[in-house]
Amino acid sequence: MSSDTMKNADFYFTVEQPGVAEFKDKGSRFIACVFPFTVAEDFKKILEQVKKEYARASHYCFAYRIGLDGNTFRVSDDGEPSGSAGRPIFGLIESRQLTNVLVIVVRYFGGTLLGVPGLINAYRSATALVLQTTPVIQKAVEIEYDLHFDYTGMNDVMIVVKQYNCTVLLQEMQLFCHMKIGIPRNRADEALFKLKEIRGIEIK
Repeated sequence: MSSDTMKNADFYFTVEQPGVAEFKDKGSRFIACVFPFTVAEDFKKILEQVKKEYARASHYCFAYRIGLDGNTFRVSDDGEPSGSAGRPIFGLIESRQLTNVLVIVVRYFGGTLLGVPGLINAYRSATALVLQTTPVIQKAVEIEYDLHFDYTGMNDVMIVVKQYNCTVLLQEMQLFCHMKIGIPRNRADEALFKLKEIRGIEIK
């Protein structure tokens, strides 16, 4: 999916849970770890976790993509020859049309040099394995709205939220209630029409 297609899509593909897979070549071990990933600032924390778990590894190469425009991504070869690790990992994220995903491939050097083609193949194969074994899910692209309403309208609001598969992002319940919800883009017009029928509701 190109970045333009992603911008206009009603759904995107991602992973919901972390996964691990291993590929071996000439004594070297390549362990691919995939994570659901939406905030670039979380990257350091996840990398530290992986480094702690695979402490004696020689390289920690990675690629990630976040957001729905397809333009927020980062790749790293972490000391491997340029273009032999991060790009092949990213290539698979792209060809599987995934976003909000981070793949770190950990390498334990086995004593035999693989050469650039061998490395590209190994990093790609490890990434392919982890993406095959970790369930990929389709999620609706959502538009966020703030709702303010009287507590008596709570039931009506929740009926619309359930009916249109909205995500509740924030909920403050008092006499006067505030909710932040994500409405699937392809059903936003219908959901907003229903919400506007609720007496005394403010939608921003």
